[in-house]
Order: sequence, then C-alpha cells, then structure tokens
Amino acid sequence: MNSNLMILPANRITNIRLIQIPDDIVGHEAYRYVTGLIAKVEENPEYSWDDVLDLLEERGFEAVDFVLGPSLD
Repeated sequence: MNSNLMILPANRITNIRLIQIPDDIVGHEAYRYVTGLIAKVEENPEYSWDDVLDLLEERGFEAVDFVLGPSLD
C-alpha cells in the first residue's frame, strides 16, 4: 500500500507534523492546498495545531503518527 505523505516542518522539533494526502490530490497541488488551509487558520492569532488538523481532516487529510529519527548532519 502506497501512501502520499507530507511533512509539515516547524521551527521547533516538537511541532513537526506528518500528514497523509488524500488519493485524489497530487503532490504539488497538496502543497498549495495545505499552504492555503494553514494561512486560513493563522488568521486567528491564537490558533493551535488542533485547529489546523480539524481543517485538514475536513478536506480528507489525516495526521500520521511518526518517530523522528536522529539528525543526518
């Protein structure tokens, strides 16, 4: 089973997220789409990851649990 995944980088390691992209959205479209959704949530200065996740899930994206490995540099 192949999954299209997207890493949502962050300045703080604890804020890095991984999401699964819906099958009907291709990579470059997903990037633009997620950027727009995050910008919409960021209009509220007191937003949280849960606010972002709720909007993503409404559009078919899913949060994926992951383990962040050691740095390669």
